[in-house]
Amino acid sequence: MGQNHARIYSEMDCLEGVYDAFAESAQRISKKLDTTAYSDVTSLLENVDALSICTPTTTHYDTARQAIEMGRSVLVEKPFTGDVDKARVLCEMAESKGVALASGFVERFNPVVEATKNSLASGRFGSVVSIASRRVSSFPSRIRDVGVVMDLAIHDIDVIRHLSAKNIESVYALGGKLANDRFEDHAVILLELEGGATGMVEVNWLTPMKVRNVTLTCSNGLAQMDYMDQSLRFSTANLMGVDLANMSQIPMELDTHHVLVRKEEPLKRELASFMHAVETSSRPDSDGWNALTNISVATGALASMSKGCRVDL
Repeated sequence: MGQNHARIYSEMDCLEGVYDAFAESAQRISKKLDTTAYSDVTSLLENVDALSICTPTTTHYDTARQAIEMGRSVLVEKPFTGDVDKARVLCEMAESKGVALASGFVERFNPVVEATKNSLASGRFGSVVSIASRRVSSFPSRIRDVGVVMDLAIHDIDVIRHLSAKNIESVYALGGKLANDRFEDHAVILLELEGGATGMVEVNWLTPMKVRNVTLTCSNGLAQMDYMDQSLRFSTANLMGVDLANMSQIPMELDTHHVLVRKEEPLKRELASFMHAVETSSRPDSDGWNALTNISVATGALASMSKGCRVDL
């Protein structure tokens, strides 16, 4: 992930340098992008105004805290931190220092999510009844310090909150460890949203192929979006002529059409949004407080899995 951040910053002509705990990785990236490879975090922080933190989750808090203390704006990759209290400390520090603190929930910047959000706002889809997401794949070699809830489900928790514009009031989750003896590698999470809508998130590291999709049941029909190919379909059922002599069969005509989505790289849109916040001293579209809420829901899901009961938030 860090390499992609560096690549995009380079394309935006604002890359000052990179740091990696593995010096060889930093040197390789710096040569590829013609930038400076710093030997330690402090040296990097002394030479930048803003940075992305794409290190393992367990290192996010200390690195972000140091950066904020030095007056630097920061984008922290999801899940931000693995701890609600630490997330709150970072948010309060950033506000005190007057720096931008963004959280890396990249799916929020996926054009298909924006198209769905706009369609909901226009009333085209009607009101949301339920949102169901599926984010599954094989085990990623890059993950070593969190399970599927903090690594995968937190993305869809964020999207469900974003699309519904509702708070999540309770969570009930089931899951376990099938091929991983340290962290959960599969989970199904049920979310109760304010106003009566529901959410469902399925995640795992057990599926041989990658699937990333969301289905929204709405009062006017069914919306289906795919994160990967950035496609959005909306289906409605139209009542056809009714035979009064045979009311047991009411013919319906299914109408499905594709909603226009302008395809762009989500990460590029996310980093452009972050840089805009830095340059204009404005609040990032996905700030630290947003991350804190997502972490709170994900932590509730883990507690529900452990206790075997619903957890109110």
